[in-house]
Amino acid sequence: MTQAEEVVRLVRDVLGGGVAGAYPHGSAVLGTLRPHSDLDVLVVVRRPMTAEERRRLSDGLLGLSCYPARGARRPVELTVVVQSAVRPWRYPPGCEFQYGEWLRAGFERGEIPPPGPSPDLAPLITMVLLGNRSLFGPPPGAVLDPVPRGDLVAGMTAGIPDLLADLGTDTRNVVLTLARIWATLATGRIRSKDAAADWALDRLPEEHRPVLARARAIYLGDRDDLWDDLRDRLHPYAEHVLDAMAPLRV
Repeated sequence: MTQAEEVVRLVRDVLGGGVAGAYPHGSAVLGTLRPHSDLDVLVVVRRPMTAEERRRLSDGLLGLSCYPARGARRPVELTVVVQSAVRPWRYPPGCEFQYGEWLRAGFERGEIPPPGPSPDLAPLITMVLLGNRSLFGPPPGAVLDPVPRGDLVAGMTAGIPDLLADLGTDTRNVVLTLARIWATLATGRIRSKDAAADWALDRLPEEHRPVLARARAIYLGDRDDLWDDLRDRLHPYAEHVLDAMAPLRV
């Protein structure tokens, strides 16, 4: 049984007939899983989760998710949405439950984030529909509505302040995510992180290319995740990409 199949089995064991479908997104549908890629899964449910279901699901994911990745075992990012909260589509959409390794410490203390609005669901659902793959249930287009461009732009850019706050601690991911947002705003196409980096590298001035080239190499497993020699170039890179995005955010 693959790790994805284990995640789906856990979800179905906990939520039973409430599960409408489970769908991959991220690297698994945009290209191929890389050494640092998460296992990204969106679960669509027919009803809100109970407190006990949220606890059981989080406990199970703590055991299934592996950070850092080791062999075929990867960090799991699982997002649960109630179908009626995203179909018919409206913005911002509501997230019922989310597990990710950046939240592990809280989950281990028994702290389970409550449901709430999640702009990031706009690009996430767009990726699910683009990938058009099912881990369980009907094709994603049967349970999800497409996201209008304006809401996709709003969803992708809403998280930029949080990204910038993590530039010094989650450098690889932030550098690549900024490039992906820029590429999507400019072309209307969501690419894998390495493909977005390729697109952006051709458009960056020479002084900013080493930052993005380093992040891409780390993502592909070609370099260690070390940044001391480029630390003073991180913020200028980010500022340049934000300036390039500015006229596209309409």
